[in-house]
Amino acid sequence: MTRRVVVTGVGAVTAAGNTAEDTWRAMVEGRSGIGPITLFDPEPYPVRIQAEVKNFDLGERVDPRQQRYMSRAVKFGLAAALEALEDSGLAITDENADDVGVIFSSGGGGIDLVVEWQKVLEEKGPRRVTPFLVANFIDDAASGHIAIATGARGPNMAVVSACATGTGALGEAFETIRRGDAIAVITGACDAVLLPIFHATWCSMRALASDNEHPERALKPFDLHRDGFVAGEGAAAFIFEEYEHALARGARIYCEVIGYGSSNDAYDMIALHETGRGLRRALEAAIRKAGITADQVDYINPHGSGTPLNDRVETRVFKEVLGEAAYRCAISSVKPITGHCMGASGSVEALACVMAIRDQIVPPTINYTTPDPECDLDYVPNEARRRPVRVAISTSVGLGGHNAAIVFRAIE
Repeated sequence: MTRRVVVTGVGAVTAAGNTAEDTWRAMVEGRSGIGPITLFDPEPYPVRIQAEVKNFDLGERVDPRQQRYMSRAVKFGLAAALEALEDSGLAITDENADDVGVIFSSGGGGIDLVVEWQKVLEEKGPRRVTPFLVANFIDDAASGHIAIATGARGPNMAVVSACATGTGALGEAFETIRRGDAIAVITGACDAVLLPIFHATWCSMRALASDNEHPERALKPFDLHRDGFVAGEGAAAFIFEEYEHALARGARIYCEVIGYGSSNDAYDMIALHETGRGLRRALEAAIRKAGITADQVDYINPHGSGTPLNDRVETRVFKEVLGEAAYRCAISSVKPITGHCMGASGSVEALACVMAIRDQIVPPTINYTTPDPECDLDYVPNEARRRPVRVAISTSVGLGGHNAAIVFRAIE
């Protein structure tokens, strides 16, 4: 028997807020977390803005001695996961620990640790390099640390698919519960790759939004004058739970997870295929598994990166898959609020879908001023909109041609 899967807890750390509620409030109010670079000297770079997490401290939630060797991304992921677990009210005990999994991912892992300890190696020699580096820079370090912190002993892994990583993690958590391998999964993604080497690469690619004077207005998804993305960091976490188990313990249920699809363009390591063939397959698969029709989709939170090609291709895919229903669907990108959180972006944007269903409000696409004839759908410009949201979909695309889509529905 296929099991139903519901969301019973949420958590987040982003440039817009250090909790899920704070992040969601910023999304609805259209308050951008993008600002001047402070994590390194921005002077040598043509672009000097990004979306940094601010005033974050994991504090006593995790042993400070363990934190010493954790990457920045893992700290974000742990904070979000612990918030989600507390929000859910799910107690992990020796009796149920084997049935609670962790599928928590990162696109960049602890690459900041590699950069840090490479400097130690060069300046002080090999004897001064920590023995804890390998265990903490790997992409699945967050899933390991979360399991240790919570005692969850069930299925545990990281799903890595570039900027579709977060959506892939949620999708695999959904499938894990559906097939009966767990009663609950702590899932989501984290990333923190705001490092000089990556910023230099993005600048070389000419992929970044370039308005240094007005950082909060720099990222303009679907607008005619969009000129690139703004790099961000953070994490979002969820408790996915088997429906009957959640009911039996009296859990508060946000919504149901009903469909997931993934694919690859098999075309290029950087550019989307002009036709959007990979994203189209992922979205079609998610809708098919969900057992819904195009006219039932109320809201889509797209990848919406603000790059000229991405926004045009996504718009084309939505029209091809949904047909005329695409014009009646609300579509909004929250990246101008949180920045592009890399591997964590799919989980952060799934948070917008879950909360939109909870509150029956769609967050806006801020900085939208000039319509693009090739992007002619309803992007909820500049102000949040109250409207019925029964079905919401989050879509993600990533370097290497990765695509993923996940579907949420109000609980019946």
